[in-house]
Amino acid sequence: MKRTTKYVALDVHQATTVAAVREASGRVIARSILPTEAAALVEYFQGMRGSIQVAFEEGTQAQWLHDLLSRVVDRVIVCDRRGEHRGHKADQVDADKLSQRLLNGDLRAVYHGSSERITLQELTRTYMNLVEDSTRAMLRLKSLFRARAVRAPGKRIYGTKDRPRWLAQLPDRGARFRAETLYAELDVLRELRPRAKTLMVVEARRDPAWQILGSIPNLGPVRVSLLLATMKTPWRFRTKRNLWAYAGLAVVSESSADHEFIAGRPVRRRRKPLTRGLNKNHNRVLKDVFKSTASASIGKPGPFQDLYRGMVARGMREDMARLTLARKFAALTLRLWKTGEPYDPAKLTVRAT
Repeated sequence: MKRTTKYVALDVHQATTVAAVREASGRVIARSILPTEAAALVEYFQGMRGSIQVAFEEGTQAQWLHDLLSRVVDRVIVCDRRGEHRGHKADQVDADKLSQRLLNGDLRAVYHGSSERITLQELTRTYMNLVEDSTRAMLRLKSLFRARAVRAPGKRIYGTKDRPRWLAQLPDRGARFRAETLYAELDVLRELRPRAKTLMVVEARRDPAWQILGSIPNLGPVRVSLLLATMKTPWRFRTKRNLWAYAGLAVVSESSADHEFIAGRPVRRRRKPLTRGLNKNHNRVLKDVFKSTASASIGKPGPFQDLYRGMVARGMREDMARLTLARKFAALTLRLWKTGEPYDPAKLTVRAT
């Protein structure tokens, strides 16, 4: 009996999941509406025969659904469709279109590997959320004073010692209450943040790659923890250029009218493509880690500072030199994590793969 392949697309929501099933000929053979529950979804796929490929979009339930279906189907693709023009949008329409793209093989997959570092991933998310919320509360507090022409330079406004003096400069009772609320929120976040950081670093230290990545100068425990939780494994990146693109450090170039006819034969024009900045579809955490590490290295004596100054002395723009240094850290991270070797400044100029 011939083994058939079914291409199933899921449009997942909190309460319901819309499914569209295509066969290899492209014909839709089934459309279903299921509850977004583990038992119902597993039973639905266990009732199918043949090889089953499943696709759904990246979202809140993506990791849970990936881990659930990986045990009952042959292939699971979590896809990223950000920036695409959707046209008419509806649950069944989205599922039908996604199943057709799964059949055509033109979906861009998002990595959802093993859940070995799931605890570290949740701890890093907690820490980053606390940092973001603290920053947001501080900016709101400072803007509250600036909106009333009260100068608030530096960080003194955030301390506890002079709060009565700052609050006295707000004559409006509503503004004063808002400032008191923001101060209370900031105090709670400042209390939680060190604890979250400690738990994150303790969990990251258990990872075998901690010593290797920690040997790279200026990474520090927080950045190493973020690298371990975000990259998960170095083997998902074949070369350093794959990591550059994922981290938003790849230069986007454009060209047009690349050929011309000379003596009746098409010949490629000898001109450089135009650069259009860095790729916008990237992981923001990794980009921040590598760029902040490069910025920290510029201000500290050492081989990376010498490398940066040498590039600037040769005529490279400062922003391009910082980008090159960030790429250097990304390539170094990938190579050391793959080889298991600690950082050696003598090998800094070795070409990384």
